[in-house]
Amino acid sequence: MASDVNPTRMELIKTKERIVLAKKGHKLLKQKRDALILEFFKILKKAQDLRGQLAEKMVRGYRSLGFAETYHNMQDLTKVSLDLRKDIEVDIEVRNVMGVKIPNITTKMESPHFLSLPTYSIAGTSAKIDNAVGNFNEILEMVVKLAETETAMKRLIVEIEKTKRRVNALEFVLIPRLDEQKKMIAFRLDEMERDSFVSLKAIKRKLDKKKQAN
Repeated sequence: MASDVNPTRMELIKTKERIVLAKKGHKLLKQKRDALILEFFKILKKAQDLRGQLAEKMVRGYRSLGFAETYHNMQDLTKVSLDLRKDIEVDIEVRNVMGVKIPNITTKMESPHFLSLPTYSIAGTSAKIDNAVGNFNEILEMVVKLAETETAMKRLIVEIEKTKRRVNALEFVLIPRLDEQKKMIAFRLDEMERDSFVSLKAIKRKLDKKKQAN
């Protein structure tokens, strides 16, 4: 509290230094907040584009699956799909954006060739299955990229909110409190100087009267 501060010249100097430091921190945090918001909207645009592309691919994928179902019964399709299980290698690199770790996910999907599958044959299957499989491979890759952007957005939102709270705390709490403390110390020092000046004047008058009496 300002009333608990010792009103000395040294305390006034320290308070002024704290104000300068707080204002510098406030400026840096505002720059960080603005940079994070800019990065968030860039990733948001990317996520919106990916969502649109994914929706289109989902429509195309299910349409191709519907065509395959018209040529093959569900039992055959189920057998082929079970044989198409993938080994997916996931490589995650981290990009640092103003202290926020943004993931960059790279996937490598190893798929067995159709002709090597026990349930696949030229006579028993068709290009309709090939087309459906290709479409859903693309969907899977896009889902991974969308997960990457969604994760980045969530992390950025958390850091933006944290930075905004710190900016507001400095702007509306700490800096005004330090300014008030500086004014209080300066006022008390001025008051003490006036009291000291009045006391000295009184002592001087007494000394002068004493000299005159002698």
